[in-house]
Amino acid sequence: MKASTANPRRQRPHRFITEVLLPALFRRKRGHRHGTQPIFPKLKHGEICLTWIGHASFLIQSPEANILVDPNWANWLLVVRRLRHAGLAHHHLPNIDLVLITHAHFDHLNRRSLRQIASNQPIVVPAGVGDLVHGIGFEKVYEMKWWERLRFPGAAVTFVPAKHWGARKVTDLHRGYGGYVIDLGGPIVYHAGDSAYFDGFREIGRKLKPEISLLPIGAYHGPKFGENHMNPEEAFRAFQDLRSRFMVPMHFGTYQLSYEPLHEPPQRLMQAAMRAGRLADVRFLIEGMPTLF
Repeated sequence: MKASTANPRRQRPHRFITEVLLPALFRRKRGHRHGTQPIFPKLKHGEICLTWIGHASFLIQSPEANILVDPNWANWLLVVRRLRHAGLAHHHLPNIDLVLITHAHFDHLNRRSLRQIASNQPIVVPAGVGDLVHGIGFEKVYEMKWWERLRFPGAAVTFVPAKHWGARKVTDLHRGYGGYVIDLGGPIVYHAGDSAYFDGFREIGRKLKPEISLLPIGAYHGPKFGENHMNPEEAFRAFQDLRSRFMVPMHFGTYQLSYEPLHEPPQRLMQAAMRAGRLADVRFLIEGMPTLF
């Protein structure tokens, strides 16, 4: 019998189509369509409110500022279908004072979503990404490099390193990527964007001391995915390196971007947290539900 000479690299796209893309077409979209305006709490000085919209999209509020990070309401990312409704409709947002984009990938920088919420406020992007957001309704575009810090009314923002990549298309080599540490006068919030595990989490924790860390836990099972994303155990290790008080998991359940089952990331994270005796410090947010910190 002649041995197979099929190239395993050529089989990967076929496997992704049959195991990820096609099953998603027949899955019922989960979550709820929100037809009513959510009730945002009246915040006191020193309080913040987090609302998870889905995937890596968050509304972060203080008494002085409303900030959106990686807003995305897209039902499709090219050929990848959204599997959970957005927790918050864009027309139910409060007035947005600032928008932050972590990198140029389609699941984090969605131009249609940005047009929907642009109302002449500033937007911050990594270096080399500004051309993707010019001309869609923002007052000013700020490009940041790692460890740069900008001050806005009610907020100070530091752009911090990640272990990832920032290309919008294969030939892009100039676009930056990273996360943001956001000081709103209350608990300091760190949004990691996308990242594999790396020693930089320890440095971010030492220098900026975020109290709440929003960390990605999905899209880790697939060719080279582990080089650019964390699995749940690595995300929990990053949380410990950061020395944050609370971990808020994200980047799971909304789009199936790799082979792991949708239910697996939160289960593995809870197991890791239980082993460390810190399950109470992991806060799973419900999409669209404002949560006070």
